[in-house]
Amino acid sequence: MVEKPPSKYGESFSQWFEWIIREAEIYDYGRYPVKGMGVWLPYGFQIRRGVIELIRKLLDETGHEEILLPLLIPETIFRKESEHVRGFEQQVFWVTRAGSDDLDVKLVLRPTSETVLSYMESLWIKSYKQLPKKYYQIVSMFRYETKMTKPMIRLREVTTFKEAHTLHETFEDAEKQVMEAIAIYSRFFDILGIPYIISRRPQWDKFAGALYTIAFDTVMPDGRVLQIGTVHHLGQTFTKVFEVRIQRRDESIGYAWQTSYGISDRVIACIIAYHSDDRGLILPSMVAPIQVVIVPIPAPKDAEKTRAVHEYCSSLLKELKESGFRVKLDDREDLRPVDKYFEWELRGVPIRIEIGPKEVEKGTVTLFRRDTMNRIIVERGKVVEAIKKLLEEIDSNLRERAKRWFNEQVKTFKSIDKAVEYIRRNGGIAQIPWCGEERCAAELETKLGEGIRVLGSPVHTVEKINVEEGSKCPICGARAVTYLRLGKSY
Repeated sequence: MVEKPPSKYGESFSQWFEWIIREAEIYDYGRYPVKGMGVWLPYGFQIRRGVIELIRKLLDETGHEEILLPLLIPETIFRKESEHVRGFEQQVFWVTRAGSDDLDVKLVLRPTSETVLSYMESLWIKSYKQLPKKYYQIVSMFRYETKMTKPMIRLREVTTFKEAHTLHETFEDAEKQVMEAIAIYSRFFDILGIPYIISRRPQWDKFAGALYTIAFDTVMPDGRVLQIGTVHHLGQTFTKVFEVRIQRRDESIGYAWQTSYGISDRVIACIIAYHSDDRGLILPSMVAPIQVVIVPIPAPKDAEKTRAVHEYCSSLLKELKESGFRVKLDDREDLRPVDKYFEWELRGVPIRIEIGPKEVEKGTVTLFRRDTMNRIIVERGKVVEAIKKLLEEIDSNLRERAKRWFNEQVKTFKSIDKAVEYIRRNGGIAQIPWCGEERCAAELETKLGEGIRVLGSPVHTVEKINVEEGSKCPICGARAVTYLRLGKSY
């Protein structure tokens, strides 16, 4: 029996999230005997596969090539870049023994792949004629998360880690790649209906070894900010260490330039968190394992009418499959239709088709849309077009609904005190005017307290920045040229 869910918003969000992934049979978390690791169940794995297929499509269309690097990284390679090591050393899992023997060289379980791929690129790439190179892989990565772990959000094994790594002849080419990565991720999150802001992280919070980091942040129903994607300009940090040297167009020899960018299981957490409700999942049609479920409504004590209902349903099932929909006929005889309704609402199927003797008699079908819980009746001959249109409407509604809620969570304030008060009371993201000087941001970071942190500032090449005329930086009093974003993050 499905237990009653807690409310989605506020302090009960974590309980609600754990309820929904358990009851909808998405992800079994907390029972596997290693902290910070979970098991993708069949239905959840199909949702995950839909997300992976989308990002693969977007990357493949933009000239990225999929590869697969080994999970184990030798310590000798991992320790070559000192800043990178300092950033990850306390998070890595070490492999030191094989059987009863100590290893000659300790091995690291992949926390990310900049070091090992740069080593391989030093063997593969020799000329500008081979560039740009845009690699990606979708793998597990491991980090020893010491804070409180959360399913899909804060893990020790991230099982849906998409990391892209690119190599370029010049700094400018790498800059262009950063912009392409931002465009790819923007398209990706827009399709899934996950709203976001794009910010340049402060230098103390950039990826270890990067020149700078651009991050995609969203707000979860409990008001906390969640980083859902990052893009890094790596400069020549790793190419100098690993001797990734190329012949340039002018025939000189120099080090190549790199970028990297990643997303994780958090994407799936956001799909669930944004679109679902207290009845269960609501899934965008692109990642829904089942887009349409057909539920027959038998006629009590009338075998002939019941047989006609099932024949009607079977015919419709065949037509919808041939039309390319992911469709299921729920013809289980041991469950009442109302119990089936409850189950498929919990699992977030976008459209339910209800067919009983009345529909057969009139040549119609009843369509139920999960997002609004409304029913419409359409003629049997128009059902394919009606479903196509309805799925588009559902996806659009989910995107707009999520965007409206997110926009309400982002507020602009002139003073630090009011910004901090807003975050403490409501969560979300607060913007304050800023002079653009890193020292002011660093000074503010030390004063915020209570888990509130500086998220960064808008990216001027992505977003038009309109600072109110006469605005002053509340830290130093100088003229404000942009905004600084604050929030309480996971």
